[in-house]
Amino acid sequence: MGKKIFSDWHAASWREKPVNQHPHYENPKDLEKAETTIASFPPLVFAEEIRALKAQLADAARGDAFLLQGGDCAESFTDFSATNIREIFKVFMQMAIVLTYAGRLPVTKVARIAGQFAKPRSAPTEKIGDTILPSYRGDIINSAEFSALAREPDPARMVQAYHQSAATQNLLRAFSTGGYADLHRVNQWNQSFLENNPLRARYEQLANNIQDALAFMEVVGLNSKNTPALHETTLYTSHEALLLHYEEPLVRQDSLTGLLYACSAHMLWIGERTRQLDGAHVEFFRGLQNPVGVKLGPGISADETMRLIDALNPENEAGRLTLIIRMGSDKIQEVLPAIVDKVMNEGRKVVWSCDPMHGNTIKAINGYKTRSFDRILLEIQHFFSILRAENAHPGGIHLEMTGAHVTECTGGAYKLSEEDLHRQYLTQCDPRLNADQVLELAFRVADFVRKI
Repeated sequence: MGKKIFSDWHAASWREKPVNQHPHYENPKDLEKAETTIASFPPLVFAEEIRALKAQLADAARGDAFLLQGGDCAESFTDFSATNIREIFKVFMQMAIVLTYAGRLPVTKVARIAGQFAKPRSAPTEKIGDTILPSYRGDIINSAEFSALAREPDPARMVQAYHQSAATQNLLRAFSTGGYADLHRVNQWNQSFLENNPLRARYEQLANNIQDALAFMEVVGLNSKNTPALHETTLYTSHEALLLHYEEPLVRQDSLTGLLYACSAHMLWIGERTRQLDGAHVEFFRGLQNPVGVKLGPGISADETMRLIDALNPENEAGRLTLIIRMGSDKIQEVLPAIVDKVMNEGRKVVWSCDPMHGNTIKAINGYKTRSFDRILLEIQHFFSILRAENAHPGGIHLEMTGAHVTECTGGAYKLSEEDLHRQYLTQCDPRLNADQVLELAFRVADFVRKI
C-alpha cells in the first residue's frame, strides 16, 4: 500500500497549479539560489523514520494508539535556544505519560517544531496608523518588525530555517535517547506540577496511580537500565507545509524503495486556507509517501471532505491521512457529525484529530488575541462525543502550546483573565497554552481518553 506511482505527478508539478498564501519574491535568481542551496543539503529526516510514524498513525486510525501533536504556533529565529527546545520536549513527555496511562494506549508524539516557520494570514497587508505593509508570514519568509524592508520576503531566510531545523532535530534526538525522557523523571516533573496547583486534589489520584505503576515495575525487575522503553522515546516532527519553495528542494528518493518522501519533517499538514482541491498544496502532497494531515474548518462539507480523501489517500492506506478538525466549540456539533458519518460509511481509513485552538480565537477587551481554556476543553469534549456516537475512534489532539510560562490564553486552574494577558504575552502570531495550562489539559483530556 502507498506505493502507487502517479504518471502525471512530479515534485515540481505544484508549480502548474494556483497557489495560495505564498509570498512574491522580487528577485527570481535569489529564490533559485536558495532552492538550489537547500537541495544540496542532507535531509532533515529519513524515510525509515517516516515509515515508522506512518505505522503508528495506522494504529491510531484503527483505534490502537493516540496522537499527541502540538507545539509553537510559529517558530522564531530570535527565540531559538536549547532551553526553549528542552521545555517543549519536557512538557510533551509529561502530557504523554498521563495520556498513555489513562487511555491504556501508546501515544504517538509529534511536535510542531524544526520547520514550523511559515504562517497563513487572513489578510495580505497590515495597517498601523497610516502605514500599510505586507503581513508578517513567519520568519522563513519575512520579519515581524513593522518596516518596509523587514516585511519584504527574503528567500535567504529559507536557508536559515533549514539550519535552525537541523540543529533542533539534533537536540531532540539527544533528549530522546540521552535519559531526559526517563519515565521516572517525567513523573517526578508531574508531581512537582501538582504541588502548587489549585486543583491538585482533582488530578492527584491519577499521578499517584502512575507512580505506583512505575514502582511495581521496579519491583518485578523492569527498570530504566534493562528496559529501553522506560528510558528512551521517539518525538517526531511536523509543520504546516505552507512554503512549497522550501518543501520541494527537500523531497528525496528513498534508496531502499525508490519512493519519494518530503524530508523536511516526518509529518506535514495542509492548512484550512490552502486545501483547495485544484491547488498547489494538494497537488504537491498527493505524490509523496509521508503521512499528511489536512485541517478542516466549519465551512467544509462531507462531500468536499470525501474529495480531499480521494485526492490525498486514493489507496485508502491507514496512517496516510489525518483529518485535523478545527471548527470551534460552537460549530463542531453542527458540522462534524455528517462528515464522520459519511467517512465511516465509505469505509475510509483516517486518523481523526482535534485542533481546539483555531476555532476558538477571540479578541480580548484590551486588544490581545486570546483563547479560552474552557472553550478549548469543550471542543475536545464535543469531538470525543461525536466520534464515539459514530463508532469512530477519537484518535488525537493538535495543540498550539509552549513549555514557557506565557500569559496568552485565559482560564485554567490559575484563572488567567484578560487583564493578565499583558504580563507575558510573547507570541508573534497566535496565543498558546502555557506549560501549566497544557498539563492541566492533559489531565482533563485523560478523563475522555480512558473511556476509549
